[in-house]
Amino acid sequence: MASNEELIALASQLKEPQGAKGIEIADMMNATNIKMTLHAIAHLNIRNDDHILELGHGNCGHLHHLLELKDGLRYTGLEISELMYTEAQVKNKAYLATGQASFHQYDGLHIPFPNNSFDRIFSVNTIYFWADPLYLLTELYRVLKPNGVLNITFAQEKFMQQLPFTTFGFKLYNDEKIADLVNATSFHIHDSNTQTESVKSKTGDLLDRTFTTITLKKIATIESL
Repeated sequence: MASNEELIALASQLKEPQGAKGIEIADMMNATNIKMTLHAIAHLNIRNDDHILELGHGNCGHLHHLLELKDGLRYTGLEISELMYTEAQVKNKAYLATGQASFHQYDGLHIPFPNNSFDRIFSVNTIYFWADPLYLLTELYRVLKPNGVLNITFAQEKFMQQLPFTTFGFKLYNDEKIADLVNATSFHIHDSNTQTESVKSKTGDLLDRTFTTITLKKIATIESL
């Protein structure tokens, strides 16, 4: 059984990968979270020429799955981890060279882009670490174009409570908690899709993980057009 010190270290790496261990953790996260990531992407209803923002992309080993879906797509990635910012660029040199992708660091709170910049936004397994969820959702609303879509994909609280490291710095969500959060913003809840898969946990146990992609829309108004 892992000690508290080991669990705290793991939780810290999951939030913001660093060093050689961070690279290892990032590769593991990309593999174990790929179904969640593809689920989030599948429910974005991506169109040709969309500009897509991802919050917390990790090493972004999944980018080819996204950019091959439609013609003329552009991708922008945001990360708090300097290591993941660097690793994503290493893994996606070809997309950087063609201008299809760009990567940026941010402080986890302020989105460094103008109003109405993106057609689609998604984020997978990051909401547990948001320091100020209401403010960050307000920022995401600001940079999303009218009628744009934001997908937030998260593992359900009941599953997450089985993982010993989530007691260290994670804020857990279920359908009711996520709805309460969103309803305090200007977003409209458009859809919610839940799926269960068998996964090996970060501590090596095989578990059934139930996760949800909640789809939010920025409804166009006269002021926003």
